[in-house]
Parts: sequence; structure tokens; C-alpha cells
Amino acid sequence: MKTHSCLQVLVAVVLVLCASVALADDDAWQATFHPELDIRPTAEPIEIDGLLDDPGWQDIPRARHFSEHQPGDQVQPPVRTEVLLTYDDDYLYAAFICQDDPDQVRATFTTRDRIWSDDYVFLMLDTYGDQSWAYEIAANPYGIQGDLLWSAGNGEDMGYDLVYYTSGRITDHGWQVEMAVPWTSLRFPDGQEQEWRVDFWRNHPRDVRGQYSWAKYDRDEQCWPCQWGTVRGIAGVTPGSGIEILPAFVASQESARGDSTAWDDGDIMGEPGISLSYGISPTTTAEATINPDFSQVESDAAQINVNSTFALFYPEKRPFFQEGSDLWNTWFNVIYTRSINQPMWAAKVTGRPGRSNFAVMSAQDESSPFIVPFAEESGFVAGRRSWSNLVRYQRVLGEGSHAGVIFTDRRHEGGGSGTTYGADTRLRIDRNWQLELMATGSYTVEPDDTDLSSDMVDDLRRTTFDEGRYTAAFDGERFAGHSVYASLERNARHWNFDADYWARSPTWRAENGFEPRNDMHLGHLWTGYMLYFEDSLLERLQPSINGGRQWDFTGKFKDEWINARIYGRLSWAQAQFQYQYMRSRENFDDVQFNGIWNHDGEFHARLSDLIEGGVEASYGHRIARDATTLGAETNLEAYIDLKPMDRFKFFQSFNHTRSDAVTDGTRLFEGYVARTRLDLQLTREWSVRLVLQYNDFYRTWAADPLMTWRLNPFTIFYVGSTRDYAEFNPDESLYDGWRLHHRTYFLKAQYLFQL
Repeated sequence: MKTHSCLQVLVAVVLVLCASVALADDDAWQATFHPELDIRPTAEPIEIDGLLDDPGWQDIPRARHFSEHQPGDQVQPPVRTEVLLTYDDDYLYAAFICQDDPDQVRATFTTRDRIWSDDYVFLMLDTYGDQSWAYEIAANPYGIQGDLLWSAGNGEDMGYDLVYYTSGRITDHGWQVEMAVPWTSLRFPDGQEQEWRVDFWRNHPRDVRGQYSWAKYDRDEQCWPCQWGTVRGIAGVTPGSGIEILPAFVASQESARGDSTAWDDGDIMGEPGISLSYGISPTTTAEATINPDFSQVESDAAQINVNSTFALFYPEKRPFFQEGSDLWNTWFNVIYTRSINQPMWAAKVTGRPGRSNFAVMSAQDESSPFIVPFAEESGFVAGRRSWSNLVRYQRVLGEGSHAGVIFTDRRHEGGGSGTTYGADTRLRIDRNWQLELMATGSYTVEPDDTDLSSDMVDDLRRTTFDEGRYTAAFDGERFAGHSVYASLERNARHWNFDADYWARSPTWRAENGFEPRNDMHLGHLWTGYMLYFEDSLLERLQPSINGGRQWDFTGKFKDEWINARIYGRLSWAQAQFQYQYMRSRENFDDVQFNGIWNHDGEFHARLSDLIEGGVEASYGHRIARDATTLGAETNLEAYIDLKPMDRFKFFQSFNHTRSDAVTDGTRLFEGYVARTRLDLQLTREWSVRLVLQYNDFYRTWAADPLMTWRLNPFTIFYVGSTRDYAEFNPDESLYDGWRLHHRTYFLKAQYLFQL
């Protein structure tokens, strides 16, 4: 009997030990290339409250064993991360459990898409598994959202938005986040069972910016989604379909002060608008908008253009252009949606059937700007009504490869048109090398209205182009042009390489795009070598060198340069630095400038969760374009971002430039732009923001206050004002100080209905 009892005890001990070993083996960290996760639907409803105590989370498979790929190379992270993934008929659910010291967690209670200095996690979905584009769906420890759309060849689109739900909280053991992504917000193949490429990321910013992911990465592999894991088990769900209705109402009053002291108040204007979206099929969506309000709620950040002869590029921030935005991005900027300036209506169809992606858009624009390119400058004309048609088709050829065509056409009221067409491809040769090619043609019929272009012609240095064959004035001329791009690139752990060739003929134009320069051939070569360091203050160091030569279509030399650069990253305060030295010579306005040189240095650091900032300074010889002389130019840019509390942020930037003639020291130009932004987040929905901006070149102030209520990216209410100030001088003998000379009050309300 005693022998039998002892045997039972021995067996029990052995079983416990075996179970402990098995548990330890299961729990032991092991990085995995291309991990796999089989998921199943939740058995119970899940409430998105950040608690993870719903029965629906019980017994859900977990993604574990995250790898650190920055700063370490696929090593075990200092903190543990687990992710649960499940779904039901309406949502894809994700829960992130992030182990950490709660006192060290960095989080800001802020507006959407302003979390990128915080701790945050990413749910990344390549739903078609073709590595051409992917969703990046993020949240910080408070559950504040941030989302992007990644596409091959164009990177991350920061302006993209989709509807999803999140909640987060800081716990005794770190922090955790719940996400629910509606199937109506996603696009994926129409099939009974889904198999997606998926990765889970965690951003861990401390002295270094730690980046950890479920999938183990190879730094010699240039294709990012190719290295993600695979998720199986999603079945019986339908991608975005049905009807979305977005009614909106906008009211505004615009007032101005003329040459006298009298204030002229405009009428209070109010008008409704509506946007509709319909899922034609699980992979194709149609959208239309009537009388849309495409206004922005703050001034664009001022750019110093005192020594530039070309038009400035500003990013697109208007929501209608988001669906299919990745397709508009090509190496030549043939489609710049801000060229559709004031649309009366617009409509588009986007689709991703199989390995094909397409977008078709039409719009009527009430006030159509012309950006007119020339060899050494660009002109601008404020046009009239026009009709635009844009078409893009892209076919995925394999991992990281695609081929596509593009077509744009704009027709102007009263005559004149611009058509651009082209083809492009990106071919992945192997895991390191890729080839990029694009060729386009254009056909332009100018409006026959020289009065329309008179201001532009008066501002130009030259009034003819293509060796005098055509005039810059809008006098009804017709001409065709072309452009070519080719690039051979290598991306790897250490040695990286890029060789480019660009060509734009003197008669090439992209009326619906942003191409402010033509009549050029350009050859460019860049190479760099990345060094990695362990247990050192210096984390990474990359010396590089690049050079190029430019000539026009007559073979005339225009520019050449060589530039040496060194970039480094420290394992302290997330600090980064770079220094570069450039030598060049250039022919501008038929004057040859030799011996041009420039020094440029830059430093950025995030000293703590409360403060980050940076400075960039340069000094050297640069051509002063307006004076056509060589200047000794100094540029200084500094910025600081303060977070005295987790609901309040203060941002200040300062940009200064000065140039003195090399020959006699005469001051050629000097000025600065200062911009201040104050953000206060009252609740998750309510926020207040004030932007102040001073432009010393024009001696003008701008003040833009705004109060916003935001339920999601599309259900929003805001009320605010834009206010412009200038020095007021009613007669030349009297200075009357600063006066408000233009103001606008506005409000907007819109609500997204999903049927």
C-alpha cells in the first residue's frame, strides 16, 4: 500500500515537472520568420473599454515572441508584448497587452493622428497579400487613434483615415489597448475564407526608439510586407459595402479692410453639401459629392520662397481624396488633387478586384489654377471653370512588383485643355535590387486669352520656350511633350545604392499634377554604407556620397554637384544628427557660377516625454535668383515641442534666412517665419487649437483659432476663424500700427451615416 502511494506521488511529481517544462518551453522567447496565427470567431460580444475582461476574449489564440529590430537586430525586447485577434459578423477585434513600468509609459491625450512621439501599437493588414498596399491601424495607451495607408514605392500616407474604435488604459503592469475595426471600413478579397499577411508592431520610445514586431525581420530584405506573418481562420465575413451618407452644412462670413480705415463685412453665407458612397461590390466603391466643402481649418505652414523661382508644394488634407490616394502617387507627380481647387461636384470609382487596382475620378472645378513649368522658373495663373477626368490602373505582378497606366484630362471653359498619359512599372529583381521605370506624354492646348496670363508673363524672366518656338502667354498654341524616369536601386543591411535618370521636355506639362519644371535631363548617383554598433553611445552611422549633372534639351550645361554626408543616431534621447558638404557649379539665367559650396548640419533629440526639438543650420554660397548674383547665404531652422501636461502641447518653429552678395557684401534678402501651435484636448471628442504665424518677408500675422468636436474622422463639428494682420498705413505720412485686414468666421457640421 505504501509502495503504491509512493508510486502515485512520484507519477504526480513527474507530471507536474513535465507540465512546467512544457510551459517553460512554450513561454521561452523565440523569434520567428513569417509566424502564423490561426484565429476563430469570438463566442461572446466584446465591449471596447480597454479592460479585456469580456468573456469573448477567453481562450483566444495569442501572438507572442516579439522581436526587436531597432535598435537591436532581431533580439529579445526588454518588455513583453502579446496580441489577441478575433472577430464576429461586424468587427475584427485586436487586443494588445504591453508589459512595462507604468511610470515610464509615454502617452498624450491629444487629437487623432498626433500620437507618433508616444508609446503606441500598430495592427498592420495586407488583406490582399500582394505587398502593394496595407493598412496601418494604431492607438496609444489612452486609445487615441492614428492611421496610415502604406503603398509600395510611395511609403506611408499620413493623411489617410478610416473608421474604427479603440480604448486603452495604463495598468499596474504596463498598458493595454482594445481595437474594433468594422468590416465596412476594410477592403479585402470576396471569398468565404481569408488568408492575410499581418504584423503587430509596438513603438517603445525611451533613450532609444525601440521597435518590436511579431514577425522577425531580415535587414537584407527590402520588401516590408513580404516579411509579415500570416493569419488564417477568418471566414464568412463581407468587406466594405452598403451605403454611406455624409451630409454637411457650412456657414461663413468673410470681411476685409480696404485702403481706407472702413471695415467691409461680407454677407453671412451658408450652404449644404452631401457626399455619398456605395459599395458596388465587395471590392469596388463609388463615391460622389455635391457642393463639397473642401476647405482646410488652418493655414498651410508658411514656406520660405524668397529665393525660389518655382511653385511650392503643399500636402493634400481633404478627406474626399483618401480612397485610392495611394494610386495617384507616381514618380512624376501627374495627379496633384489640390489642382482641383474649388469643385462644384466630384465623383469617383475605386476598386481592388484580384491583383488589379483602379481609380477613376471626374470633377467640375469653379476656379482652376495653372502651374506652368519652364526651365528655370514656374508661372502661376488663376484660371476659371474646368472639368477634370483622372484614370489610374495598376496590376500587381508579384512580391513588390507592379505595372500601371495613368491618364488625366482637363478641359477649360472658353477653350484650352491639357492631357497627360503614361505607364510605369516597379520590378523587384531580387531581395535587394529593384528597377523603377516611368514614361509619360502630354498634349496641351492653351486657352486663347492673353489677358488671363498677363500677370504671369509680366513676372517671368523669359516669355518664350523651346528655343523660341512658343510664347509663355496663353495665346491658343498647341504642343506635345514627354518625360522619362528610370532608377536602379539597392536596399540592404549595409550597402545601399540608387542611380536615377530624369527627363522632362520643354513642352511637357501635367495640368492636373504638380510639375513646376521642365526642359531638363538629370542624372543622379547616390550610395551609402550603414554601420551598426552595440553597447555604444553611437547606435548607427551612415556615410554617403551623391552627385549629379543636369543639362537642357539643347545639350546646354545647367548644373552639377557632389555632396558628402554623414548621418548618425545615438542611444541617448533618441538623438539623430547629420552633416553634409556640397560643391557645385551652375548656369542660371545665362550666367555661369563656379565654386559654389555649402555646409549643412542638423540635430534632433527627444530629451524626455515633456520636451523634444531640433535645429538645422547651413552656410555657404548660393545663387540669389532675383538678383542673379552669388550670395553668402545663412539658413537657420529651430523647433521645439513641449508637453507640460498630457492634454496640452505647445509647438514653436522658427525659420530664418539671409543672403549677402559675395562681391561687395550688399544685403540681398533677409527674413524669417515663426509659427506657434497650441493644442488643448478637453475630452476625447472636444479640442481647442490656436495657430499663430508671422511672416517677416511680407510683415503679416495670421491667427487661426479653432474648436472641434470629433466623433470619428468624418463625423465632426468645428467653429473657428482665420485672421490676417498687417501694418496699416492709411497715408504715407502716418503709421497706424498693426491692424486686422482680413478675417473669416466659419463653422462646419457633418455626420457619417453608415447603412
